[in-house]
Amino acid sequence: MARRTVSVAGFTLIELLVAIGILAMVAVLGWRGLDSIMRSREVLTSQLEQARGMQLAFAQMQSDCDHLAGAGLNNSLLNGRLNLSAENDRLTLVRLAASEQEPQQLQVVTYRLRGGVLTRRESNGTRDLAVLDTLWQAARDDTDTSNADVALMHGVDSMVMRGQKRQNTPNPEWISMLAGTKTEDFVGLEVTLQMPGQDAGLSKVFLLGPG
Repeated sequence: MARRTVSVAGFTLIELLVAIGILAMVAVLGWRGLDSIMRSREVLTSQLEQARGMQLAFAQMQSDCDHLAGAGLNNSLLNGRLNLSAENDRLTLVRLAASEQEPQQLQVVTYRLRGGVLTRRESNGTRDLAVLDTLWQAARDDTDTSNADVALMHGVDSMVMRGQKRQNTPNPEWISMLAGTKTEDFVGLEVTLQMPGQDAGLSKVFLLGPG
């Protein structure tokens, strides 16, 4: 009786090498694609954090400027005292603050940009103008330790401010506001934050006092 020969199919060495090569190429392409996705995610997360921080900072500045003491109908509240000082990387102002079931008080608020971090600090409230003078000077000298700085956003290159002159023209003039500039002739404040890698800064205009 003749024995039947059964052939067993298999892969040759060349076919295995080709398959391994293809798998290696797919693995490299997949790794590069995953790496690109992770890098894009990191950039997007960073941009979202910057946008969130800027939104928070501008919203807080809006609230402080809306409640600027000594502006509008309250122009005699401070008895001629300075209510706002704007210079590059620093903004100091006096705002009206009121807690529930308590009378309005005066607070000195300071925005500072140091080491790429934009912070905000507010003093304790007072109704005494003599105490307010002390709080203002302490804020200007960075000696106020009554409250801690609150970080609003990180990664800011610069903060530049300009004031909008009070004029009866369709195009009011914008000028630089230096430290100690009186605000009686200004109706608006423009704050520009320059972020790393951006060609132009992002600006926001705030009315000074109740609209």
